[in-house]
Amino acid sequence: MTVIGGAAKASLMLEQQRNPVSPQHYSGRFAPSPTGPLHFGSLLTAVASYCDARSQQGRWLVRIEDTDIPRIYPGSQSHILACIKAFGFEPDGEIIFQKDRLDIYEQVLEQLKAKDLVYACQCTRKMLGSNHIYQDTCRNLHLPFAHQAIRLKVDEVEICFEDRLQGRHCSQLKTELGDFVLKRRDGIINYQLAVVVDDYLQGITHVVRGADLLDNTERQIYLGALLGYPELVYMHLPLAMNDQGQKLSKQNLAQALDLQQAPTLLQQAIHALQQPAVDLDEPKHMLAQAIAQWDVSLIPRQIELQGHYL
Repeated sequence: MTVIGGAAKASLMLEQQRNPVSPQHYSGRFAPSPTGPLHFGSLLTAVASYCDARSQQGRWLVRIEDTDIPRIYPGSQSHILACIKAFGFEPDGEIIFQKDRLDIYEQVLEQLKAKDLVYACQCTRKMLGSNHIYQDTCRNLHLPFAHQAIRLKVDEVEICFEDRLQGRHCSQLKTELGDFVLKRRDGIINYQLAVVVDDYLQGITHVVRGADLLDNTERQIYLGALLGYPELVYMHLPLAMNDQGQKLSKQNLAQALDLQQAPTLLQQAIHALQQPAVDLDEPKHMLAQAIAQWDVSLIPRQIELQGHYL
């Protein structure tokens, strides 16, 4: 497992932007955020994305999505890397960190500015109130970009895609969401921009992730189309829920994965995805067995898994 880091990446990142990785027939990824330790829900995504890629002789990459630097939880990055090793996952290529790629995202923002596809927004959360649909307040004010949020101009168009598990999913972005933020007023690059750019630069073809991100997909498809990026194939997994009816998350204090219990937890994750049973063994051997038996048609086609998880 190779981790790439530091200022030495600058020339490599610029070269990637000029020459993105040519996608293979299948190129997937696992992209956790270090806002807390990995939990059982994270493991489900890791297992499903890994087995789906490997069962199709595809690549599987790891990307740490850490652009929201103030929310990085101490020790979570180390826990993520330790989990990848302890649970037997073997990434193809180096692990990248988004916080080391901010120059690339800024260059893409400049491309969007040059095409007049974004604008500066001075609205605060207090000004917007509870209305989650942006009302174009700043769209025609032509404010300077410095020290303001940057929003993408959204046209009145319906975006649809066929999810491999959840079926057809559509959104009228303009009426259901409005122009959305690509960079916050505090300078933080928004998830929507970073994920679209990095999926393109890494040559990702297939995205396997939790159903909690389903509603983000149309925004990412729209932005990718504006940038001329190829379309991706999506599969949104049903979510593991706790006994309070909440999805497992760091905010809901989901239990951190115990590295000492990796084989047992791996077996539980494979069972939760309703895949054929695997023998309790070394994690790499268990994953190999799971890959050989992988069957997407067995995964529940719903938003939430039945039962409760820690």
